[in-house]
Amino acid sequence: MKISTKGRYGLTIMIELAKKHGEGPTSLKTIAQANDLSEHYLEQLIAPLRNAGLVKSIRGAYGGYILTNEPSKITAGDVIRVLEGPITPVEGIEDEEPAKRELWIRIRDAIKDVLDNTTLEDLANHSDDNEHDGYMFYI
Repeated sequence: MKISTKGRYGLTIMIELAKKHGEGPTSLKTIAQANDLSEHYLEQLIAPLRNAGLVKSIRGAYGGYILTNEPSKITAGDVIRVLEGPITPVEGIEDEEPAKRELWIRIRDAIKDVLDNTTLEDLANHSDDNEHDGYMFYI
């Protein structure tokens, strides 16, 4: 399974909304500018996220998008499944010989475990921590 720009940029949208959670709606223009992404592309990605019930749109001059749930309750797996489909490293696992089938199942389960145990809150806090970290040089 290769995660495309749909999954990567969709996760970027959701992390940005998690960072602003509780502060009101955030526009896609703001997210696009902050991450040097195409606003038009983000508009295409937000629709499936809204249809899946992960985000809600707010209309008006100060409108934008908000998460429908706490960032601690939405996982990276929720977002990736909406935008990329089922998590599977190869198609037709059931047709493989037993040794290879076991390998593909273990890989799939490991990927699912990481995605399903990583919340938007984890990702939002992690990126905030890294933005403030710098190198310390001792002379």
